[in-house]
Parts: sequence; C-alpha cells; structure tokens
Amino acid sequence: MLVAAAKAVNQRGPNVAVIVSLDSDRDKGRGPSLARINALVADDLRRVNELIMLRMESPVSLIAQVAGHIIAAGGKRLRPMLTLASARLCDYHGARHLALAACVEFIHTATLLHDDVVDDSALRRGSATANAVWGNKPSVLVGDFLFARAFQLMVEDGSLRVLEILSNASAVIAEGEVKQLITANNTETSETAYLDVIKAKTATLFAAACRIGAVIAERPQTQEEALDCYGLNLGIAFQLVDDALDYSASQAQLGKTVGDDFRDGKITLPVVLAYRRGNEEERAFWRRTLQDLEQREGDLDHALELMRRHGALDDTVERARHYGAIARDALGIFPNGAAKQALVDVIDFSIARGY
Repeated sequence: MLVAAAKAVNQRGPNVAVIVSLDSDRDKGRGPSLARINALVADDLRRVNELIMLRMESPVSLIAQVAGHIIAAGGKRLRPMLTLASARLCDYHGARHLALAACVEFIHTATLLHDDVVDDSALRRGSATANAVWGNKPSVLVGDFLFARAFQLMVEDGSLRVLEILSNASAVIAEGEVKQLITANNTETSETAYLDVIKAKTATLFAAACRIGAVIAERPQTQEEALDCYGLNLGIAFQLVDDALDYSASQAQLGKTVGDDFRDGKITLPVVLAYRRGNEEERAFWRRTLQDLEQREGDLDHALELMRRHGALDDTVERARHYGAIARDALGIFPNGAAKQALVDVIDFSIARGY
C-alpha cells in the first residue's frame, strides 16, 4: 500500500521547488524556531503524548492502527503546546491543562484525517496518508472516533465553560471545511470570503487552544480575550504562510506534494491576488485550470510565474506579518517572562518557517 501511495504522489505531477525567501536568517540556520516553547513545555508535553497514546487505544485494532499512524507521523504538536504555554503564562499550577492539550490534539488530528479524504491527499508530513494506506472509509470513521475521544476528555474536565469553547470550535471548524468546499474552484472568491474560511477551519482551534489556558487558571475576562485574539491571529498568519508554501516550498520541506492546492482547484490568497491583478488572458488561465480543472503540463509552472509577476506570494506573507503583529500586541497585557517570549517566538516561527 505504501508503494501504491508513492506512485500516486508521482502521478500528481512534477515537483516545483521555487523557494520564497521569507527570512534571510532562517536560510542561514539562525531563523526563528520553536526551541523556546519546546523547552518551556517539554515535561508537560511528554505527559500529554503519553495520554494521547493511552486514549487512542481501542479493542478495535484498526482504530489504533489508523490513529497511531497519523499521530506517530509527528508534527509539531503546536496546538497542544499553545494550551500548555498559555496555562503557564497565566500561572496555572494544576494538571487540567494536560488532558485539555490532548483534547485539542485529538480535534486537530480528526480534522486532518477528514481533510486528507476530502482532498484525496496521498502525503502528509512526508508519509503516506491514512486514506492512502487504508482507504477513505476507515479514515473518516477513525476521525469520528478521535472527535468522540476529544469530547470524552472535555466532559471529564468537568467545566461547562471549557466544553462550550472547545465544542463551539469543533462546530466552527466543520463549518469552515464546508465553506472551503463551496469556494473551491470559484475564481471569483473574494479575499474576505477566503479569510472567513481560514478563520473557521484553522484559526478557531488556535484561539480555543490558547483561551482555555486562561479559563482553567481563572484569569480575568480581559486575559481570556487577549489569548483568544493571540491564537486567532496567529492561526490566520499560520494558514496564510501554509497557503504560500504550497506554491513555494520544496516537497521535502512541506511534507506533502507541492502544488496540491492548484491541482485540487483550491482558491487560496495567492490565487485571489494573482487573479485580481491579472489581465483577462491571465484570468482565463485561472478559470480554465482551477474552475474547470482543465490542467495541462506546465500549468503549475505558469501559475507560479503569474504569482511572481504580481507579487502574490510576497503579499500573502506580508499579510501574515500583519496578523502576526496583531497577535503580538494581544500579549501586551501579560508580564514579560519565559512563557510570553515563547509565545512571541511561535509568531515569528509561523511566519518565517519553511515547512
């Protein structure tokens, strides 16, 4: 099955390795990183990972296999780290943040399983997706299982406020995925409509992951809202860069096939900007390739050329910097310290990253 998945990747088309220089220091190995937040929450994250492994177990062996496959594939565990760091920022000294960080990761992992089915993806984090290995049906059902596990953890926490925040986030994420389906292949999609999608499908979980750190620490409403604002704008910046990287990173950096968004007809901000700024001939190209999905050899290269011509990738990253600045300002009400600096580092990393 893994060989079949690899063949499927190769059939998707040529890999284009056009690197956007997001940060010159990063290219020299001195760029922003997650080292500070990793060090800050290392002990807690180890316990969270142990809890994740424990709670994904099931007497149904296929569930454990599929869930274990995507969880073992790694990833940065960024969302649970945000919960842990936010709790630390709010001077929380209990243990509730551990189960809630696991809950956040289960919600995120469930959406990944579902996304890969919807997008017919063959690679994630450099490995074959669960749907490429086991098929769509097990992937969808195991995603449902992980959502259920997340809700069990919410209930066990016992806080209706936490349940409200995370259940609302789960509903909004699902709405965002449906919104993306609606805007897919629609070259007339506006920047506002695009932002509505990424706020829902990506930024909402970032915001919830951060906010619950303040909730369990019983901090004032102003601090709750500040962490919500930080997470929301961080999530927007993160997704903007993600969408730029789909056209600009190498496959080895990205961990998935470069140009997947183009081949799937997804309307992301680089496309929106290039389409708006182009002439009628260029807009006809975007309609043919993304709206009608009539793609030919060399079309991805031409799409990249149009994006470069109109500054679409650079301006997408510039917008990410704007939302990153808002996220940074949201942390202003908190005292300086290791936790605050770690959360600031996450902003810088999310914008300057190459994967």
